[in-house]
Amino acid sequence: MQAPVSVKDKKKFLQWFLNNYQLKKRESVWILNYLINHHEILENVHFVHDAKFCLRSVIITSQCSKEVPFRFYKNHLVTTDAEKAFHDIRLNQHESLYIQLNFNKANQNHMYAAVLEENPFVPDEYIITQQDKENAHDLLEQSLFEFRKKQLLNKIDRTLDEQNKEEFNRLVKELQLLDAKMLNQPSLQEQ
Repeated sequence: MQAPVSVKDKKKFLQWFLNNYQLKKRESVWILNYLINHHEILENVHFVHDAKFCLRSVIITSQCSKEVPFRFYKNHLVTTDAEKAFHDIRLNQHESLYIQLNFNKANQNHMYAAVLEENPFVPDEYIITQQDKENAHDLLEQSLFEFRKKQLLNKIDRTLDEQNKEEFNRLVKELQLLDAKMLNQPSLQEQ
């Protein structure tokens, strides 16, 4: 379990964000400024990915992103009306509010990463498991191996047609090394 993000860190991040990004909807700026100035609300704010799965969330987008400008989700109902979202935030200050910010290179931004929390509402089937990652890696390795092997076999055929013995021997050794390398990969041997 990760440690909760402090209100001070959330406030600092939001100030930085507003100073560095222009938002697609001006109402988004009002909402974020409102959060900055209300400590008790900011305590219940959580920055997450995939906010669409949360019971009460806001997705805010900067000009540099191609995502939708603004969305507010509450109990699986969606609106693009930022004023409705603002009123809900103001009236329900003690309820958790999940925020997703879309901006250029958000996944690479250390400031955003510092305040991001795990989204507890993301369905299990939406999460990529370690086994999924390993399977994808194995599939990629197998595909690359087959592609390289096919290329080498085509080159070997060409050297036979050209009767180039030196190149033929070099390519055969390269093919043997490729095959040996593939045999020594434990996860692919089990297939």
